Amino acid sequence: MLQKVLIANRGEIALRITRACKTLGIKTVGIYSDADKDLMHLRFVDEAVCIGPGASSESYLNIPAIITAAEITGADAIHPGYGFLSENAEFAEIVESSGFIFIGPRPEHIRLMGNKVSAITAMRKAGVPTVPGSAHAVTTSNALAEAKEIGFPLIVKAASGGGGRGMRIVERVDTLLESVQAAQRDAEMWFGDDTVYMERFLQKPRHVEVQVLADGNGHAIHLFDRDCSLQRRHQKVLEEAPAPGLPEQARADILEACVNACKLMQYRGAGTFEFLFEDDEFFFIEMNTRVQVEHPVTEMVTGIDIIEQQLLIAGGLGLNIQQEDVECNGHAMECRINAEDPTNFLPSPGKIEHFYTPGGAGIRLDSHIYQGYSIPPYYDSMIAKLIAHGKDRKTCIARMKQALEEMILTGIKTNIPLHKDLILEDANFCSQAMDIHYLEKHLLQKLEGHVKEGS
Repeated sequence: MLQKVLIANRGEIALRITRACKTLGIKTVGIYSDADKDLMHLRFVDEAVCIGPGASSESYLNIPAIITAAEITGADAIHPGYGFLSENAEFAEIVESSGFIFIGPRPEHIRLMGNKVSAITAMRKAGVPTVPGSAHAVTTSNALAEAKEIGFPLIVKAASGGGGRGMRIVERVDTLLESVQAAQRDAEMWFGDDTVYMERFLQKPRHVEVQVLADGNGHAIHLFDRDCSLQRRHQKVLEEAPAPGLPEQARADILEACVNACKLMQYRGAGTFEFLFEDDEFFFIEMNTRVQVEHPVTEMVTGIDIIEQQLLIAGGLGLNIQQEDVECNGHAMECRINAEDPTNFLPSPGKIEHFYTPGGAGIRLDSHIYQGYSIPPYYDSMIAKLIAHGKDRKTCIARMKQALEEMILTGIKTNIPLHKDLILEDANFCSQAMDIHYLEKHLLQKLEGHVKEGS
């Protein structure tokens, strides 16, 4: 079993990992930047090490500083959380070559899935359905031939991309080469890799993902599915589990396909297969080789602590859960609470004046903030995750509405009004009529309505 874990992250996920380690009797080491000395989890870890200035590049992305912190504190493992270095294969290799256990997948799997082209190729071999598209890198010399096979509209994507960066939708052949070149420039700028590929552009898909756990020795299970269709600029805003309204046979088939892929790869740890779902078909888009921000909704419906399982697997205790023992009970939903202006989505760092956390049956709040805490301007704007669980989706929504009404957070601007007024009060959301473009269209309609009212 692991003896001491260094948590190479910050914020609510660092606190979440600290709690899981404490439950298992594992000692903890927290790291922090000069701007983060007041983080909540630093009050509970056994040791804390400052690793640099506020800028991420000089602290949470500073690999030598993180390794040094692990060495001087005698840690035997490093948990990367999510974001920062969590899907960096080089970091995982350095961790292991330095004599520490990396709490996550093997570096080769991080590298395989970190490149969209190699990931799609691997999934096709494993029998996981993928979006029709190129099976290799696209350049200006082969783009026309590939496009003829795929058809229009299509989308050009960065092979090493994420978050919607390096993407171009192409509706006509005369704009294809220009779009490929633009995507290559973006890919090089954002990811240091100008490799791009193409695939069919799905018109109105949902975003559905499958949570998996695997021990690296051929035993793997799924923890059912989630719907993450409510997005703004390819960033998830609200997630729920299970994904509502899926055909049961299609659901069963894709869950089995993901488990089989993990077994074939000898995958280790937690992971998430992400799909676009349209016209009752699943199409693989990527695999996240880490714990997800939205993991709490899966924990709420299955009762399985995903972080705890990561620690047990990394500690050599394996995965002692059989698929037949995993049940999906009720429905759960997560609202990401961001420190941002809900009218223009600009970040809103600052000091929290008042903070009241909602409670009641089925309510969970994952957050590192507290009254008097000052949110620094250097990092991601997400400051909390409000999760509700109920016996069914209707009950879950009712509990989430009440929790949002009860939540008090002043001193900064947040997106709580977005969740209250534009999502949970929306008839289309409540009736499950949504796709990945829905929220942005809904926001645009609301904005146009406000402009007309003010004119």
